[in-house]
Amino acid sequence: MFKTLLISTTPLHRRFLFHKNSIKTKLSILPTSLPSLPSLLSIQFHRLIHSFKVLSMSEETTTTTSSKQVYKHTNRLALEQSPYLLQHAHNPVNWYPWGEEAFEEARKRDVPIFLSIGYSTCHWCHVMEVESFEDEQVAKLLNDGFVSIKVDREERPDVDKVYMTYVQALYGGGGWPLSAFLSPDLKPLMGGTYFPPNDKYGRPGFKTILRKVKDAWETQRETLMKSGTFTIQQLSEALSSSASSNKVPDGVPQNAVRLCAEQLAGNYDPEHGGFGSAPKFPRPVEIQLMLYRSKKLVENEKSSEAKEDLKMVLYSLQCMAKGGVHDHIGGGFHRYSVDEYWHVPHFEKMLYDQGQLANVYLDAFSITKDTFYSNVARDILDYLRRDMTGKEGEIYSAEDADSAEFQGASRKREGEFYVWTSKEVENIIGEHAELFKDHYYIKPLGNCDLSSMSDPHNEFKGKNVLIERSDTYSMASKLGMSQDKYFHILGLCRKKLFDARSKRPRPHLDDKVIVSWNGLAISSFARASKLLKGEAEDTKFQFPVVGCDPKEYLEVAAKAASFIKRQLYNDQSRRLNHSFRNGPSKAPGFLDDYAFLICGLLDLYEYGGGINWLSWAIELQNTQDELFLDREGGGYFNTAGEDPSVLLRVKEDHDGAEPSGNSVAVINLVRLASMVSSSRSEQYRQTAEHLLAVFESRLKDTAMAVPLMCCGADMLFVPSRRQVVLVGPKSTIDFDNMIAAAHASYDPNRTVIHIDPNNKEDLDFWQGNNENIALIAKGSPAADKVTAYVCQNFTCSSPVTDPKSLEALLNPKPL
Repeated sequence: MFKTLLISTTPLHRRFLFHKNSIKTKLSILPTSLPSLPSLLSIQFHRLIHSFKVLSMSEETTTTTSSKQVYKHTNRLALEQSPYLLQHAHNPVNWYPWGEEAFEEARKRDVPIFLSIGYSTCHWCHVMEVESFEDEQVAKLLNDGFVSIKVDREERPDVDKVYMTYVQALYGGGGWPLSAFLSPDLKPLMGGTYFPPNDKYGRPGFKTILRKVKDAWETQRETLMKSGTFTIQQLSEALSSSASSNKVPDGVPQNAVRLCAEQLAGNYDPEHGGFGSAPKFPRPVEIQLMLYRSKKLVENEKSSEAKEDLKMVLYSLQCMAKGGVHDHIGGGFHRYSVDEYWHVPHFEKMLYDQGQLANVYLDAFSITKDTFYSNVARDILDYLRRDMTGKEGEIYSAEDADSAEFQGASRKREGEFYVWTSKEVENIIGEHAELFKDHYYIKPLGNCDLSSMSDPHNEFKGKNVLIERSDTYSMASKLGMSQDKYFHILGLCRKKLFDARSKRPRPHLDDKVIVSWNGLAISSFARASKLLKGEAEDTKFQFPVVGCDPKEYLEVAAKAASFIKRQLYNDQSRRLNHSFRNGPSKAPGFLDDYAFLICGLLDLYEYGGGINWLSWAIELQNTQDELFLDREGGGYFNTAGEDPSVLLRVKEDHDGAEPSGNSVAVINLVRLASMVSSSRSEQYRQTAEHLLAVFESRLKDTAMAVPLMCCGADMLFVPSRRQVVLVGPKSTIDFDNMIAAAHASYDPNRTVIHIDPNNKEDLDFWQGNNENIALIAKGSPAADKVTAYVCQNFTCSSPVTDPKSLEALLNPKPL
């Protein structure tokens, strides 16, 4: 079902691809009649539709406009806040933003709509802008025959989902820029992705396509309209399926974890790590599933199988961290690698990757206590703090793959900010240059030669993408020095390169604040604040890791959450906006915004934050159920269904580059159910089970597509989730140490609750939401001391007041 497409249309187009990780809809259940839609059209139009299979899989960006510059053209996008829309504000194309003004204009002029969807850090979006949207001749064709609309897919994922689903269903793949032609009532007529401006290689260029679409609209309108209506009807039926029962058949949830792990293991790359072949995407949900499975095997006394699963995960994490997909100089991870070695990346950096990857490296550290993994987690979080966080704590969306070669240059190249020549490294580092070059495989002729896929068109000839290929211990021994000294030298060298790199033109920063992605980051910062307390006291940190006190990360998480509460949440309506840039966006919050933020808030509370975060999470869950829950059919729609311009309401399940809102929602419901009173707990559990019933066939047949949902399904049916209740003053070092002990071992089926008996807000909350917790607090023997109770199967352990004793109680069987 999920195909990797690699289509090269010119020698310079090295990455026209689409990967299974970016598909999130259930296209496998589409009616068989849908792909044959062109048969409804004339032979001539069938050929036109066929020409749209020039589906160049693209991804990328444009330059930021300067308010001081004088422009020949200015269109309506100049009034928008989206960085992507602003990049097109001075095209000769008469662009409209998505909205009623554009729709009315199309109806009034009786012309089709040309819809172009992308995002500000999208390389091929930028290519199409330069080649076509800045071209006066193309602009005239668009302005005369169409109403042209620009959409930022990060600002309006609901709009993007409708037309991306259409393109994927008809042509088997999709990507950005997304190009679609619509009727004035917004029904899709045809679509594709990137189109070169002129006819090439027997394929029609954008100008030809515009002329043909205009002619087809004038001569075959009725056929087009019927096909568009038919398509939307079929997609709507396929993507909003309901459960035949409120229950999931016995055994399905438990078998789903096993099935998914087996399917992933079957795709494991034992040589280079990861679950799949090139191009290699770091898909954290796969890691989460394998770690979850390994924990279950240990509990079932199948330690040898557990070690095999864990071995695959740890080796994959090591390969990713040592590869070029990891930014060794500045921290954080790029989007993916084009080769099997995790070496030459697509250099874009996305916030949703950083938050999820930090979490799986934290998980690996909590299992192994190996500071290799905690260092990588710190590296990611310190990058976010330094380069991706605003003054008020908001965390930005992305950094571009492209940048200029030198200050003032108009031409941009992919990876220019990140790659090095051997001579540059020698000049900048000096004394230790040879050590550094050996460590990072730097060569005079360039090092992008590991795979035929790394640099097929010699774009990085003479350039080096840093990658670690040798054993550190062996290299240090060879030089007659300790590992500590070796690592220290490497850190000094990285700092020198970082300082030199900071003088280069930076990639474009998309400073849009997206609620869902901030939720993922809030989770990782909160968890790091306690998990990293498990590092040995003598742990040494080298640049780009800052080496801060872990408690600072909790402050980052709380500040980001506070920004969202202040700027993107309406206390009266109890609703979220989706994003922020110079003010809240017009788009409302979507399912992912609620689900991901709730997850982040639960972590913020469980890892030491105030009761206000848990209270807000419950409030958001109530709103999520009100807006998105299909109470009759089960599961959550991705939109509230209140915008008539959005033609599809989808129940997404695929856990790809981002997890699906439904998968995260299941786990949120399980966690909330373990905290509140029995009546509300049962309501949460019933909602979760009804949701899983909607996706029963996925859990049974294609579990690998929904790894996080598999985990959530198993969590729901764990016989008894363990609760750790901490009672005592929260403003003490003892509290920090006890809550760190409560989280010290890896256990996704554990809930940590903390209550300060001297805090009225705490007591009032628990009195209203779970009287048993309030009773435990009132009955605790010492109000001035932190006491822990471990509860499971309706019984609680004797009180524990020592962190080490609590750790031993919670982790009798380490992995």
